[in-house]
Amino acid sequence: MKIAVLSDVHGNCFALETALADMKKAGFDAIVCNGDMIQSGPQPHETVQLLREMNCPIVMGNSDAWLLSGVETDAHLISEERRKKLNLVREWSLSKLTEQDRAFINSFQPTVSMDLGHGRSLLAFHGSPTSFDQFLLPSTPEDEFQEILKPYAEQILTGGHMHLQFIRRLRDSQNFFFNPGSVGVAYNHEQTNPNGLLDPWAEYAVLTVEGAQVSLEFRRIPLDMEKMADIYRKSDRPFAEAAMEQYTRYG
Repeated sequence: MKIAVLSDVHGNCFALETALADMKKAGFDAIVCNGDMIQSGPQPHETVQLLREMNCPIVMGNSDAWLLSGVETDAHLISEERRKKLNLVREWSLSKLTEQDRAFINSFQPTVSMDLGHGRSLLAFHGSPTSFDQFLLPSTPEDEFQEILKPYAEQILTGGHMHLQFIRRLRDSQNFFFNPGSVGVAYNHEQTNPNGLLDPWAEYAVLTVEGAQVSLEFRRIPLDMEKMADIYRKSDRPFAEAAMEQYTRYG
């Protein structure tokens, strides 16, 4: 069984289309999305439409929960200036969504479990199985990381939120945790640029389970940056030029 695992599209339908085209060429049996699919990008409504067509299970991420409710669960991490900008983008995103779109987003689940056959299963979430705000990173202290995921170690685990492709083994288990990276807003956590430049590609992962054999592939698909810039500039999203500059100044 081959599962395409996506996360953190953030309203970048063009990046999602790019990843989906690659997935169709590579082949897959099912798709699961680890959350943060709609909020912040230039194409919230278009992203909802494409996700409907994909007809796959989707996890609720922190940014999409905030989009619907306006409740800031990670307010302590955001400066007042950034909060004002984010609220303007949120208001714009909501203005582009229909009632049916909002109902679709509201149907996203806290976690998604998928049967992989041969007694194996995959548990998908956003931050952790208990909180979409939880940070799980390669640098998370080992004991802390294992304690968070120990109750779920009988399954292969996958999360999003960090926009970073990585894998870590689960203690006393044959299983592992992996993050597929970000389809719509990939970036290098170790960069020295204070502006936070974004990578010009869409990221996702492919999990393949064939009996006792398990493999995981991380994929990065280059984005047509001229086309994406045009999408941003034709949208009336607040701060579109500033958002696009994060890509065009990369490298």
